[in-house]
Amino acid sequence: MKICFVLNDIENERYGTSIMVMNRAHARGHEVYAMGIGDFNFHHGAPISINSTQVPEDAKINSAQDYLEALKSSKARKKIITSTELDVLFIRNNPTEEGSGREWAEHAGIAFGKLIQQQGVLVLNDAYALSQAFIDKLYFEELPPEIKPNSLITRNKDDILKFWEENDKKMVLKPLEGSGGQNVFLIDENEKNLNQIIETISQDGYIIAQEFLPEVKDGDVRVLLMNGRVMVNDGKQSIIRRVSGEGEFRSNFALGATADTSDLTPAMKRIVELTAPKLISDGLFFVGLDVVNDKLIEINVLSPGGMEHFEEVGLPDFTEIIVQAIERKVEYKNLYGHLLTNKEIACMK
Repeated sequence: MKICFVLNDIENERYGTSIMVMNRAHARGHEVYAMGIGDFNFHHGAPISINSTQVPEDAKINSAQDYLEALKSSKARKKIITSTELDVLFIRNNPTEEGSGREWAEHAGIAFGKLIQQQGVLVLNDAYALSQAFIDKLYFEELPPEIKPNSLITRNKDDILKFWEENDKKMVLKPLEGSGGQNVFLIDENEKNLNQIIETISQDGYIIAQEFLPEVKDGDVRVLLMNGRVMVNDGKQSIIRRVSGEGEFRSNFALGATADTSDLTPAMKRIVELTAPKLISDGLFFVGLDVVNDKLIEINVLSPGGMEHFEEVGLPDFTEIIVQAIERKVEYKNLYGHLLTNKEIACMK
């Protein structure tokens, strides 16, 4: 199959889940292309063209790290391809990692993904579902309340202060758009800059005020789902605990969190059971759930990752399972694409 991965930009791409999956697809003999979020080109009345990059044909690749180095090397092949040449467009850019001056990049992958999906290419995750689940963060609020922490979404400072009082003067504030650990604040009764923090976050839109979960001191658990199910390989599940650094309540690996093992607790299993049907029906093929104790605190639908840390804690490589699932989806599309929608194909086993 011909598969193109949408990244933030190739020059600054780091070793992680995207590169691991790309390397596996390459190892299985597929034509693998990479592109930055700025490499789409729209032509009226014609397929979208893509300025793509491939690893050199003579590159010696024995690991995903080798693959990344070859992709960034001066010998990497540059090729203009059209969207309709592709079997799969895999949207893997992370808008929360975009720096200042690249606000244009935040929603571009989803916007072009919709157009390419309309041209008959299999887009993962489904671009229309991504639009709803990422751009419209209220998607999270459609899930059953029993699995979510108490929260408030508003731009009204008085409402936020009232929520703070009602939650014993301890809460988490974060922007409705974005996150990735950025502009996320733990507010307690000793916070003297609350008004300034509210003002800072509100400059970017709505604010989420969320009850503080004391268990967050032990970090959170990232549960990777494929087709609405926890992946299993060699008897082990695609679950990893992210342990916050000292003095830090956020559990993002990019902010210094370390990896540890975790079991799938009954509470986590319940969260998966209540979340999966919606994810499947919406065509969200590969998703990360972030869980603290018995509460779901976030859904990552665009660039769920963390697999680069699996080996550190004795977990197997799940990339073979992921690529095989994509191969099956391409087969389903070739057989039944005239009968099934992109969403239906995206979450078929």
